Amino acid sequence: MDSKKLSKKITELIFEKKGYDVVLLNLSKHSSFADYFIICSADSTTQVKAITDEIDKKLKDKGIRCWHKEGYQTLSWVLLDYVDVVVHVFKKDAREYYNLERLWGDVPIKKIADPKLEKTNPKKVKT
Repeated sequence: MDSKKLSKKITELIFEKKGYDVVLLNLSKHSSFADYFIICSADSTTQVKAITDEIDKKLKDKGIRCWHKEGYQTLSWVLLDYVDVVVHVFKKDAREYYNLERLWGDVPIKKIADPKLEKTNPKKVKT
């Protein structure tokens, strides 16, 4: 699976576990160690664990193994490294504190919307 498709699959898995404020940083022209960073927020350590477990399990089922995992013991900021795609799952307060988006301010950042929310909350039509 190429890095773009892997990124899309990971964002889908994040939304399945109610992760939010998902952004995709395109590092392909700025870094040699990864093509994409995916950053998302969660409200609790339980939710951080649920999101990371879901990503890890579903990708492993597809034969895609996590090369490196950090932060799983404290569940404030968990990093899942899939070589070309690195996933950062933050508790909301930790994300605000570390502010990774600011550190990578020179790369394209794309906000990813939950497709289920877009379907259930259609745009209002003026009458």
